[in-house]
Amino acid sequence: MIEHQKGRYSKYIRPISIIIDLTVITVFSLYFFKDLQLKEAYYLLYQTTVWLLIAYIVKFYEIFRFTTPVEIISKLVKQAGLFLLVTISFFPFAKQAIFSGQAIAVFMTTSFTIIVLFKYLLFYYLKKYRIITGSNFRIAVIIGYTPEAIRLKEVFETRKDYGYRFLGYFSDKKNNPDIKGKIEDLKQFVIDKRVDEIYCSLNEISNDQLKSLVEFADDNRKTIKFIPDTKEIFSKNLRIDYYELFPVLSLQKTQLHNPFIKGVKRAFDIVFSVFVIVLLFSWLMPILAILIKIESKGPVFFIQGRPGLDEQEFFCYKFRSMQINAITEQEASKNDPRVTKMGKFMRKTSIDELPQFFNVLLGDMSVVGPRPHLWSQNKAYASRIKKYMVRHYVKPGITGLAQVKGFRGEIETEEDMVNRIKLDVFYIENWSIILDIKIIVQTLINISKGEDKAY
Repeated sequence: MIEHQKGRYSKYIRPISIIIDLTVITVFSLYFFKDLQLKEAYYLLYQTTVWLLIAYIVKFYEIFRFTTPVEIISKLVKQAGLFLLVTISFFPFAKQAIFSGQAIAVFMTTSFTIIVLFKYLLFYYLKKYRIITGSNFRIAVIIGYTPEAIRLKEVFETRKDYGYRFLGYFSDKKNNPDIKGKIEDLKQFVIDKRVDEIYCSLNEISNDQLKSLVEFADDNRKTIKFIPDTKEIFSKNLRIDYYELFPVLSLQKTQLHNPFIKGVKRAFDIVFSVFVIVLLFSWLMPILAILIKIESKGPVFFIQGRPGLDEQEFFCYKFRSMQINAITEQEASKNDPRVTKMGKFMRKTSIDELPQFFNVLLGDMSVVGPRPHLWSQNKAYASRIKKYMVRHYVKPGITGLAQVKGFRGEIETEEDMVNRIKLDVFYIENWSIILDIKIIVQTLINISKGEDKAY
């Protein structure tokens, strides 16, 4: 049995890289431009914004374990070139600023020398770290036993710095010691061995099998990639990567997986939450606290563990709207005897959800996203409803598309949950800042009217 200690710290590498790069250009711009009579606050805001915008355009931070040094150099050159142009472009619009080509040249040279050195050391360290320690690895299997599949397996074995552990092939057409079983055996094997990535040779799998496999990968948060051949799959949203010279096709992730978009959404969440807390929560909370305590004994706040991003538990805050009881994993129903009179009013107006803006500030939730379900609901529906687990690809929200469309409150039939998941998945796959704003506006409209299922 494989000991699955992979040290998944890679999710921190990208934000750390962004912070270090921004720190470098900020410190050096303050130092080298100190005599150019710039309004520092305006310039730093401009500099940070254009740096992140250029990085998004050139995919500067989309560096993976299989990215080649040539690709990294190409990204550095594009980032440096465009950033130089926009830095120069600032001066004609800053009337009091003194343009100095020498200062800009020294700033760019020094900044990018540090940035390049840091990225080289990080890239080199990660490769050596995977080889020497065997940590931060991904477990992979391949569907099919074709020449292309065998070549990919050889890449996994020869390029130890990629950090893959290959467990075997699955095929309905061949049979040998390297083949672990039929395609129908794959799903259980993936779960039992905690496989991370499934590589699929498309000339060995039917369309029905492919559809089932993609749904399985969604439900179990597994990555599926395709070994290209003559079969037509280009109607799907695919991205091509190269492992050395070996092409691999991947299903594109949604916009909400993009680091720049995530940054934009996070910034919006923080600004909106601070606005609500300062202008509404600050004076309303003491009033509600008194009314809650007058009607029933117990704490003002109700705190409950819920599944969040990547199904990691976080503690969701609400104003307590029920009598103290031992059945907290049972959702409220119509005329629920546990709900207090004050609680009924708070639920009808959604005021009980206000403390979740602190969850947003802590980074556990977003203002808009799929509502966090109870753990009991996760266990009941995860294996029964297609794409249920896709909702855990993003942070849960205080409000969401499913809620404004009427699918909130008690789940009376399985169809209620199916419709909720359909809307959650639609939101994730079609996100835009405009959609978030529309959902917030519709939420406010629904609150003002009162919602039938808010009990």
